[in-house]
Amino acid sequence: MDKLIAQTLLYDFYGELLTEHQRRVYEDVVLNDYSISEIAEAAGISRQGVHDMVKRCGRILEDYESKLHLVEKFIHIKENVNWIRELTQSGTQSQVMRQIEEISKDILEEL
Repeated sequence: MDKLIAQTLLYDFYGELLTEHQRRVYEDVVLNDYSISEIAEAAGISRQGVHDMVKRCGRILEDYESKLHLVEKFIHIKENVNWIRELTQSGTQSQVMRQIEEISKDILEEL
């Protein structure tokens, strides 16, 4: 998975668990694509401080994911839903229904 997409998903799921200051700096670097220099000047901290905070926030978000697996579950469920959509466009009705039933069981177990 692309690093930016992974960072965005982690932030979407766990960003609220960061402090307001951490969120603001992380959003500006990762989501808004501001330069470290711009953020350091606006926040009144050093460039190294911004860099360290972004790294620390990334580790915090990854740590939450390693414990909770919410992003992993989301991706798996999204793949299953896409598979269901593809199935409904092909195959015989009974065959499709059996496969959808299996996929739905998998989704429910995931939840």
